[in-house]
Formats: sequence, structure tokens, C-alpha cells
Amino acid sequence: MVGKLYLCATPIGNLEDMTYRVVRTLGEVDLIAAEDTRNSIKLLNHFDIKTPMTSYHEYNKIEKGKKLVEKLQSGMNIALITDAGTPGISDPGEELVKMCYEAGIEVTSLPGAAACITALTLSGLSTRRFAFEAFLPTDKKEKQAVLKELEDETRTIILYEAPHRLVRTLQELLENLGNRRITVCRELTKKHETAFATTLEEALSYYEANEPKGECVLVLEGRSRAELRKEEVAKWEEMSIEEHMDYYLNQGIDKKEAMKKVAKDRGIGKRDVYQQLL
Repeated sequence: MVGKLYLCATPIGNLEDMTYRVVRTLGEVDLIAAEDTRNSIKLLNHFDIKTPMTSYHEYNKIEKGKKLVEKLQSGMNIALITDAGTPGISDPGEELVKMCYEAGIEVTSLPGAAACITALTLSGLSTRRFAFEAFLPTDKKEKQAVLKELEDETRTIILYEAPHRLVRTLQELLENLGNRRITVCRELTKKHETAFATTLEEALSYYEANEPKGECVLVLEGRSRAELRKEEVAKWEEMSIEEHMDYYLNQGIDKKEAMKKVAKDRGIGKRDVYQQLL
């Protein structure tokens, strides 16, 4: 029989957040694939788990992934754990999951801690719709492209950041997205957990004066839909009704449909468009 891959969420700081199901599963599987075995051995020792481990990380995810798939195909059950949190969220686990599906291997996920969700619920910002961006790219062009996309993002935005890059990232966010509400979450679930609800300007000023410590999750307010709509209307109003009509007519759109689009763009009725054209 073919084995099964278990994605096991581990604590992001507080060991009491380990679920009974994950402890049991890690003790029952044949092998544990860990992002950093030196880090994970502390977790396994704490819960007296004796299952053998192997490394699976960003730099061996393809080669090692193939070997793990072979082991699964031979009938071994394997648990995948990351350094902290849920495998597959901003870590190479997503690659192994993809390889398993391609090989017809069953995958299941055992829920638990995830820093992005923990920070979101703690932020005091809207939780109904959110965009998770993990770490911003290190490449300047890629980073600028992502920041450009986020300018008009109306959902709450979640970012990860290391303490030594926090000030620079806050500065870049302020320059590209403008001043808006943000909650900087640090040391989540640990003794010195903090959720600093403030604005980008104030956060930047504070961390320029106070050295950031601990891994950070930034939860950023999305752009106001009303404000975005107002800007869109203002953009269209820079041209005359006739020019606006020509914009659509030149695309091969018939007059009736063009009038409907012009009315929608400008936030007015079709009758108003017709009257002004007359």
C-alpha cells in the first residue's frame, strides 16, 4: 500500500499550542521530514517522540522531495513539519505537496498554529478579507512590482519581516502605500508578545528610535474602496463625455453599450450621458 503525507502544524513559540493529534501522529509515522532537524529535535524531545527525522528545506526541496515521494510510494507514512507553524505556508512544503498529488499520494493537513492567522485575529483590523504576501521579495524590481500591486489592495494585507529589515520595510510601505493603519505583531504566543496598533508613520518613527527584536508579522489596513472609487471617477472626469465615449467606441463597442460604460465609470445615469452628448 502507498503511504500518506501528514502536514503537521507545530507551535510558533508556545509549546502548549501543540495539538494532541499532531503529537500522536508524529509518534506513529515512519519518518518525520523537518525543515531544520537541529531545531525540531528540541520539540520532539519535549514530547518524547522517538520517530527518526530527515531534513527537507528550501535548498534540497526538489532532490529530497523525489526521495520522500519514493518512500511514500513504498508504503512509508511521513509527517512534514516546519521550524514553526503550518507546513506549506511560506516554506518549501508546498513543493512536496504538489509532488505527492502528481504521484497519486494521499495528503492530509493537521491544523494548528499559523503566524499569519494569529496576527490577523490579534490586529484589530478587518478579518473578513485578507491578502497574505509573506516576505517581500529581496530583488528590487520584484519587490517594487509587489508594492505596486498592493497600492490599491482593498483587503487587509499580512506580511512577514525579520527584525533587522523592519525599518526599511516600513519605510518602503509608507513611500508606496501612504500612511495607513498597521498592527506590528512580535513574539507571537511567547512571553513578550506584543501587538502594536498604530500607523505606518508612527511605527517607522518608533522603530527608528527603538531597535526591533523578534520575528514580526505586519498587518496592514487595506485601501478604502470609497476612496479608490473616488479616484477612479476623478480620472474619468479629466476627459469630456465625448472623449470618454470615443474611448469605448474606438474599441469597437456599440454606442448603447459605450454609454452604459461611461455612465458607470463616472457614477452618473445613462440619461445624463445622453443629455450631455446632445
